[in-house]
Amino acid sequence: MKVLVTGARGKVGRALCPRLVEAGYDVRATDLALPTWDRVAPDEIEDYWQVDLTDAGAAHAVVGGCDVVVHTAAIPQPFHSAPHVVFGNNLLSTFNALEAAIVAGAKRFVNFSSETVPGFIFAYRGFEPEYLPVDEEHSIRPQDPYATAKWFGELLCERAVERADIRCTSIRPCWVQDESSYERNLGPIVRDSSIRIGNYCSYVDVYDLCDAVVRVIETDLPGHEVFYIASPDTIGGHPLVDTVREHYDGAGIAFRDLERADASAISSAKAQRLLGWTPTRSWRDYLDDDGRSRR
Repeated sequence: MKVLVTGARGKVGRALCPRLVEAGYDVRATDLALPTWDRVAPDEIEDYWQVDLTDAGAAHAVVGGCDVVVHTAAIPQPFHSAPHVVFGNNLLSTFNALEAAIVAGAKRFVNFSSETVPGFIFAYRGFEPEYLPVDEEHSIRPQDPYATAKWFGELLCERAVERADIRCTSIRPCWVQDESSYERNLGPIVRDSSIRIGNYCSYVDVYDLCDAVVRVIETDLPGHEVFYIASPDTIGGHPLVDTVREHYDGAGIAFRDLERADASAISSAKAQRLLGWTPTRSWRDYLDDDGRSRR
């Protein structure tokens, strides 16, 4: 089975391509970065294309012949580019990749959406989630261009399965971490639970996320489904309820039943139930109790 990974040089793509090869898939990779003109290294994908997915013709060319498209490519947040650039790039690239997948007769389109879709993480006028842990049933009220484009991408998938013989899955990853980012990103929060982040101390390990993508590719779920993918615990193991009540403006947030005191503010129960996905990695595998690298 031929699987295309867009955004192959990004944090997720770099981990996902070898994981898919390990799982037995024939992988094509694409990104904006230059290819390797000489003989590729053993850990590189030989079938790599330099493509701007906002160009419809280029998108159709790179998708041709692929059975599955995993679309991770995006400007990853709304801060370092103009709003129209973030929105335009992220939505148009998703539209073009999905249209190309339909024309190519691909069986499944895996859309990388975002935990930001409900709107409260990057809100211009701040508001609280209605409840924690957030799940796929939470209301959606995005204000910023990044979350709005990601939501619109989900809507494209929702309609695509009604007009074409393709199955779509939208993944909403939590804050993704790999070996190079754990200490820099999470270390300060491990040491100090008062450091506030928009998703209430939630994260996901990139390799657990890659395992979830493999599950999505292998599922026979019809139509379009949305899944949050998050680690089961908070950054630093801080108790969720106590942390939110003490350090966040969370007076109006309702708390649903928690499986553990340090449960993530993002629920992956649906992914565990329908995909059989189980996260196996934690910040504790990378950091000690002071947030310093173990490696």
